[in-house]
Amino acid sequence: MILMENTSEVTDFILAGLTDAPALQIPLFIIFTLIYFIALFGNLGMIMMILLDSRLHTPMYFFLCNLSLVDCVYASAITPKVMEGFLTGNKIISFNACAAQMFFFVAFGASESLILASMAYDRHAAVCKPLHYTTIMTSTTCILSVTCCYMCGILQSSIHVALAFRLSFCHSNMINHFFCDILPLLTISCSETHTNEIILLILATLDLVFTLLVILNTYLLIFIAILRMRSAEAQRKAFSTCASHLITVSIFFGSLIFMYLQPRSSHSMDTDKIASVFYTMVIPMLNPVVYSLRNNEVKNAFKKIVGKLLSSLCSFD
Repeated sequence: MILMENTSEVTDFILAGLTDAPALQIPLFIIFTLIYFIALFGNLGMIMMILLDSRLHTPMYFFLCNLSLVDCVYASAITPKVMEGFLTGNKIISFNACAAQMFFFVAFGASESLILASMAYDRHAAVCKPLHYTTIMTSTTCILSVTCCYMCGILQSSIHVALAFRLSFCHSNMINHFFCDILPLLTISCSETHTNEIILLILATLDLVFTLLVILNTYLLIFIAILRMRSAEAQRKAFSTCASHLITVSIFFGSLIFMYLQPRSSHSMDTDKIASVFYTMVIPMLNPVVYSLRNNEVKNAFKKIVGKLLSSLCSFD
């Protein structure tokens, strides 16, 4: 830990990273680089497929397109700095860069949870009220829903960043994490952080627990509707439609609840770092994989686009 004079304020921070073991730096750099590029190109590819294929211009894929956009920004706010640390050993991050990283992390993380809730509502309308689906999930409804998700995420992030970076960091500038997360930053502050912790708990509860309860309640109604279906084929299709979303919700909310909704005294930073890897790097990589492997419409769109590219290349030759 780097000690500072009581009269001085930090102008930059040092990220402790995942590990200091020299033998693991290059292997971890390779692993996280692969994860990042799979996440980046997977999500960008998903966005391009949805935009280019008119058959995917539906509310479900509108939300999925925004989920992919969120994952791109979410992963890009954190992973490149982690990769730089592994490759060059440079773990210094400026005060402003730390604030920016926290802002994008919280804003798009909160937005993702709300978009997942919107997707659950979309699936509820599709399964429980199929005859009224087009009148319920209109373009205006979808756009307003996503706009509210982004606005809530930005508002929540602005509150956390404003509160965190008004604190004094006069004793240490070593953040025991691989990115500028809220809890590790509060740990090294020499100011009173009780207010920050209370607000973090309140906003995390509203964002995570409330959103998760909405999703669980929605899926309870969906499962009741599915069990009432007389056709086994209809039941199978309904379950298949919801499966990808349920997998994403389970991984995302499971890791976040483990991280933020436990008492500070019970936190283990090493355990928290592992949980953080899941929701900052692994989940953005898994989302396009899960939705592409379990969705025939996405597979068909991918084959169509690849076919057109191959035809264009053959014509060019």
